[in-house]
Amino acid sequence: MNAQYGILRFAKYKGPEIGHIEAHNERTKEKYASNPDVNTDKSKYNFHLVKPKRKYRAEAEKQIAEKGCRTRSDSVRVVEALITASPDFFKGKKRAEIKEYFAYALEFIKAHQDERTIISAVVHMDEKTPHMHLCFVPITEDGRLSAKDIVGNKKKLTWWQDEFWKHMVKKYPTLERGESASITGRDHIPPRVFKEMTHLNKYREKLEELIAGINPINKKAKVQEISAVLDKFIPAAEKMNRELKKYRSVFKELEAENTELTQKNKELTDKSKGSLLQRMQVMQLERDYAALMEIIERIPAEIVEEYKNTPNVRRTENER
Repeated sequence: MNAQYGILRFAKYKGPEIGHIEAHNERTKEKYASNPDVNTDKSKYNFHLVKPKRKYRAEAEKQIAEKGCRTRSDSVRVVEALITASPDFFKGKKRAEIKEYFAYALEFIKAHQDERTIISAVVHMDEKTPHMHLCFVPITEDGRLSAKDIVGNKKKLTWWQDEFWKHMVKKYPTLERGESASITGRDHIPPRVFKEMTHLNKYREKLEELIAGINPINKKAKVQEISAVLDKFIPAAEKMNRELKKYRSVFKELEAENTELTQKNKELTDKSKGSLLQRMQVMQLERDYAALMEIIERIPAEIVEEYKNTPNVRRTENER
């Protein structure tokens, strides 16, 4: 039997992205083209352990105002805890047993974070592995807004992993402790990044198809089609570039440390394997991103110029 791990991951959100995670968590999107793992036919089996009273951002701002917390424009307003387990753990388990697992995990969060700050706790049953998205406002016991104090640095993240495992293993003794950033040596590259790249590659394929089909007769129509794709493609590509910046420096560090790690003890050898895996992931993302930029260069110059001089209808409407 494969090892079964209890998994706890944190992510921090500051502003507009809060709306995006809410749309994903609460399944308010009409389509999930960027996430092929979502089977909307099974979304009816998703369930809440904590239902949101209002929009995530609105609830966060309400709690922050009630506590009189000092904020900055870049303050983290919502922390999301992703809770799950290895796929093998859930095999053969009935819905009630799965619900019991996440309810027990919720008890752990409530023991270490005021449950009144929890905005939503929703379990997704419509993806490959059941998992819970639990979002809370990072308000400390003394009434400050501080994700740093709650989620902490690598030492605090290790503490979270230790305590989570100690709690879960009492009820589920087969579970092993998940790895924290201090053990793997690097922050986890979230699956969301790879799903966003998958979405971008679909735009790239569409652009390749449109470019290949341009001729003097249909040029005007193709310009409109290409512009419509670019309206979505360019902002998404810019966002991906910002994501990759986070990992480019990590890649250089991993390259330098990998050789010496393999010469140390087993624990560090395991760390080296994890580093190598992440290095390969970063390389793949970089290759995919380079392919995205290459397709832009292949768009005829006159079409690019026309696109630049055409107002973005959707952006103009949003600014009104």
